[in-house]
Formats: sequence, C-alpha cells, structure tokens
Amino acid sequence: MERVKRYKFVAAESIFLFLIFLLLSPRMLKAQEENIMKLTSPAFENNTFLGTKFTCEGLGVNPELNISDIPDGAKSLALIVDDPDAPYGVFVHWVVFDIPLTNKIAENSIPGKQGRNNGSAFNYVRPCPPTGTHRYFFKIYALDSVLNLKEGISKEELLAALKAHTLGYAELIGLYKKRSKILE
Repeated sequence: MERVKRYKFVAAESIFLFLIFLLLSPRMLKAQEENIMKLTSPAFENNTFLGTKFTCEGLGVNPELNISDIPDGAKSLALIVDDPDAPYGVFVHWVVFDIPLTNKIAENSIPGKQGRNNGSAFNYVRPCPPTGTHRYFFKIYALDSVLNLKEGISKEELLAALKAHTLGYAELIGLYKKRSKILE
C-alpha cells in the first residue's frame, strides 16, 4: 500500500512539472526568438536589390552592415559573402574573420583579417552577375573566441574553424541584376 501512495505522488509530481514546462515553454521560446542575432543594412532590406554603388556598375564597395543581439560570451565575428547563383557554383565574394565585436561594419571598410575570395584576392568582390538576378548572402557569425588564423584562408577553412566556436548566426540577402552592359 505504501508503494502505491509513493507512485501516485511521483506521478502527480511528474504531471505538475510537465504542466509547468508547458506553461513556460512559450515564454522561453519567445525569449530565445527575441535574442536571435540580426543582420541588417541601411543600404538594402532582406531579399531586395543592392544599390548600384555596391556593384560593378558603381563604386563596388561593401555596404554598411548592422549587427544586433550578439550573444553573450561572443569574442569576435566572422563574415562570409557569397553568391549561390553563379554559373559554376557558389562564388565567394568576401571572407573576413577576427572582427572585433561591433554592431556596425562600415561601408567601404576592412573590419578584420581577410580570407581568399574566388578571385584569389583578399577583398570584397563587387557583385557583377553575367546574366539574370543573383542572390548575395551576407552571413555573420558570433564566435566564442578570436580564431587567430592566418590571412588568406579559404571559405571552407573558415567554416571548418567556425564549427566549434559559433554562438550565433544571422544572414541578409541582397539581390542584383546588371542594369546595363559593361565591358569588363
């Protein structure tokens, strides 16, 4: 008889804890959603066209990027900009890492160490799609350490290093289609 009472108490306690979990879960999820890292730009909104200034038909400088809700414990940032719509696979436009914690990457800046882009250079490659509209993914990572890797690493090498250190992530997509024929 004593065992039955004990089991009833354990069952009641389990149900009580489960009900509390159900009541708190939406609040916890909402709190997590509110702390999701965000990436925006005054130059364009997500899934809208980049201004000509940031492309091969303009100055070809990187746009300003604003980062919010960087997770606690972050020590540095990393940035990858790539175009999955390139004719021969993903084209890497920019690889930057060991960016000091900041809420803003300035226009026409080099905010950290640079990796190699698909042009085998160490700078922002201006969007210049040969045909059609392309998507340019600006991906920011919050890291729990400074990576201290050498400049000139590839996107793949950076991604491998990020696996064990990423605390947060956000992306912003800019679109671009050439407005005129340009002789390169």
